[in-house]
Amino acid sequence: MKRRIDGYFKISQSGGRIRTEIFGGFTTFMTMSYIIFVNPDIIAPSGMPAEAVMVATCLASAISTLIMGILANYPIGLAPSMGVNAFFTFGLVLGMGFTWQMAMASVFIEGVAFIILTLTKARDKILDSIPRSLKIGIPAGIGLFLMFIGMQKCGFVVANKDTLVTVGNLTDIKVLLGLFGLILMTVLYIFNIKGSILIGIFAVTAISAFAGLTPWPEKIVSMPPSIGPIFMQMDFSAIFDMNFIIITLVLLFMDIFNTVGTLIGVATRAGLVDENGSLKRAKSAFMADAVGTAAGAIMGVTTVTAYVESVTGVEAGGRTGLVAVVISALFLLAVFFSPLVAVIPSYATAPALILVGVLMLSIIKLLDTSDWTEFFPAMIAMTVMPFTYNIATGIEFGILSYVFIKLFTGRIKEVSVVMLVLSALFVVKEIFVTL
Repeated sequence: MKRRIDGYFKISQSGGRIRTEIFGGFTTFMTMSYIIFVNPDIIAPSGMPAEAVMVATCLASAISTLIMGILANYPIGLAPSMGVNAFFTFGLVLGMGFTWQMAMASVFIEGVAFIILTLTKARDKILDSIPRSLKIGIPAGIGLFLMFIGMQKCGFVVANKDTLVTVGNLTDIKVLLGLFGLILMTVLYIFNIKGSILIGIFAVTAISAFAGLTPWPEKIVSMPPSIGPIFMQMDFSAIFDMNFIIITLVLLFMDIFNTVGTLIGVATRAGLVDENGSLKRAKSAFMADAVGTAAGAIMGVTTVTAYVESVTGVEAGGRTGLVAVVISALFLLAVFFSPLVAVIPSYATAPALILVGVLMLSIIKLLDTSDWTEFFPAMIAMTVMPFTYNIATGIEFGILSYVFIKLFTGRIKEVSVVMLVLSALFVVKEIFVTL
């Protein structure tokens, strides 16, 4: 059995051992499993039942990660994307007025489109057409947006009729617990403690339960809730709506950006790039991501993507797809722990949003500030997202500002055809469609 596993995943050939691969899988799961608890909390305001979302999150993560391990032989875990889940709830449903069923149809179409692009290799051409500055500004903006949502969820930021927002009640025990969770997670992360976010969530929940603010779970393990209420509930009635078309394109670009960035980062650390710096078995890796998104939408979760936390398993010695297989198995086991989700308060998961947001925002260090035709559009994309509470709007005005600034500075030749088409679509939308 060991020989077959070693032969299939080429473990010895990669310089590893089966025991090390298994440990790498446990390590990565610990660092990314916070999504099991955070994702339902983010998605619930859209009207989707949290317990069903939790189970669907585990199943979609398990399936897509298993495909990544078996098909691509990559030590990478996949799960619903942080940032896209917020876009789904606060942008598409609460912001633009789509039902969650319509928004889920957009996710499914985006996943199918990603599969087609991967098969035709058009993905690389589209990716190359997006300027590097926006590839930095957009994820940084999503990070800033996640921070804003997290601060609201823990009560640190509240609404104000005069200034729109202001600091919350710092004498409120729930706010203080949220801030404590953030400090705890950050300190653990700085000391490179595996599962720092998960530890922080459980610590705040336990303190909250001891203080009588939230109930103790009646049991830890139970049969998983049904995903029937969200399974195959996609509504395609808005498929010809201009807003629907645009948000689908936005979801596709976000998926491509997330996947490419994560795969390159993790694969480089794992030695999965050739002498030219190209990803080995790239098509299989991208296909796992694309199929995971389409399958996830069917089960009732937002865009599934590769997780940068996978680098922790690589650092622990994992090098092959066996790592992903272990992660997949652990996600399947997690469906039996749904009682825990029911008692975890929002102020326990809110710090996770803030910390993940900070990590995403850190990419801004790569931005070139000397060329304002590149720097300014990136900053517009980054800041408009939290200020308008809409990721799609940030992307839209980032692209529009990029094209118009290049046009009026005589550098329109630097703008790709894809960017010109997107900007034209956005102009048409603003003229003829009310967001």
